[in-house]
Amino acid sequence: MLIPLGDDNSDRLTRPFLTYAIIAANVLVFVLFQGCGANQKFTYAFSTVPQEILSGQDQVTSGEVLKDEQSGESFRMPDLEKTPLSVYITLFTSMFMHAGLMHLLGNMLFLFIFGDNLEDRMGRFKFLIFYLLCGALASLAHVFSSSMFHQNLMIPSLGASGAISGVLAGYLVLFPRKRVRVLIVRFITEVPAIAAIGLWFLFQVINGLGVLGSGSGGGVAYGAHIGGFLAGLVLVKLFDSGVRA
Repeated sequence: MLIPLGDDNSDRLTRPFLTYAIIAANVLVFVLFQGCGANQKFTYAFSTVPQEILSGQDQVTSGEVLKDEQSGESFRMPDLEKTPLSVYITLFTSMFMHAGLMHLLGNMLFLFIFGDNLEDRMGRFKFLIFYLLCGALASLAHVFSSSMFHQNLMIPSLGASGAISGVLAGYLVLFPRKRVRVLIVRFITEVPAIAAIGLWFLFQVINGLGVLGSGSGGGVAYGAHIGGFLAGLVLVKLFDSGVRA
């Protein structure tokens, strides 16, 4: 297991206020609106449900036990709530919600370490658009991979992982040799970003192929991680104008 602990910010010229604001927004949504995970009505109203995105129709369900026609396995249907406005708004709202405290802390750690450098390089406005686009495209990647691999389309997804995957891809392209301090098993060392992020992405691909190929959700939206990363690779140069915030 590889956990990032920090990076070299000696060349950063600005304070990453937008990165801090995004982190604060995620924390506030989790605490105030999700009730630290207890308010499932809010969570199930604003999470991305693949079936809703594919059909364009809101789904309101009860927590009954059903049988998946594709796998033959029984599962408990989540209590999906009515989504205000269009269901497509969940492509954005879902990236500010989390399934639990560790989910939130893990994502915010990655954003704290890698987001500031992209914000400094792109400028705040462009970084915000880049972040939101990567998150939305990551959610769409999860939706279409779930459909393609015959996963349960009624299971909602949420979290900032897809957007942050795009941030990691942008960091890899713009700062491939920047030193990143990581914890590997029990040892702390420094490695170039291309190694740290490259290993992370390899882990996503390996696990994603196993999960997607099995037709089981596995609790982690690897399709969103991979999709967000690929979106970041494609988009980063469009937003890299060298303008400072």
